[in-house]
Amino acid sequence: MSPAPLAERLAVVAGASRGIGLAIADALAGAGAHVVRLARSLRDAEQDRRTDIACDVTRAESVAAAAGRILAGRGAPDLLVIASGGFLLKPLAETTSTEFAEQLGANLAGPFALLRAFVGPMRERGTGLVVTIGSIADHAALPGNAAYAASKHGLRGLHGVLAAELAGSGVRASLVSPGPVDTGLWDPVDPDARPGFTKRRDMLRTQDVAEAVLFLATRPKHVTIPTLTIEPLR
Repeated sequence: MSPAPLAERLAVVAGASRGIGLAIADALAGAGAHVVRLARSLRDAEQDRRTDIACDVTRAESVAAAAGRILAGRGAPDLLVIASGGFLLKPLAETTSTEFAEQLGANLAGPFALLRAFVGPMRERGTGLVVTIGSIADHAALPGNAAYAASKHGLRGLHGVLAAELAGSGVRASLVSPGPVDTGLWDPVDPDARPGFTKRRDMLRTQDVAEAVLFLATRPKHVTIPTLTIEPLR
């Protein structure tokens, strides 16, 4: 791999202010891409090979405004990474309707809005890659994951339809489904003190997921990897 395999490429990373999204944004920038980071906690800023735009992906109007700025100023991205989302660990009977709706909004409606905003221009150009960050919960039924798993299963379904609709367009789509990753989302859960949970020292690191995304982004254009599951060694 060359020192800057993504030089002259434009990458948009949603959920890039912390955790997995931040690690992905840093890895893509390190590979030479100009990275546009989207997150509601960011302030608009411009630096060498990086643009920050405040964007709440749970609000369709916020996504449309951010996408409009990017498309008008830089054109369609070569790489769209959807790493935004929320995490709720609660049994079904204890999950409120509001919490359920919030998980669907963050983990499913938000990605849908991002895809609606960017996939059309990418398809018109005829090249590009969409990487969606899912979870082990997008294909496994785990206790305490009622709302989270429902949203991630839906995300996996959305990805499948997207991949089918993009066939032959030159735009590829990949779903990355990591096992537990050591991020701040685990702080209120304290998995080290809960039986049956992976200890934080044994979890994946954010850099592991970032390297998986970089791997996908640097495959030849004739190669597509529809799904990629990565897990910590048991």
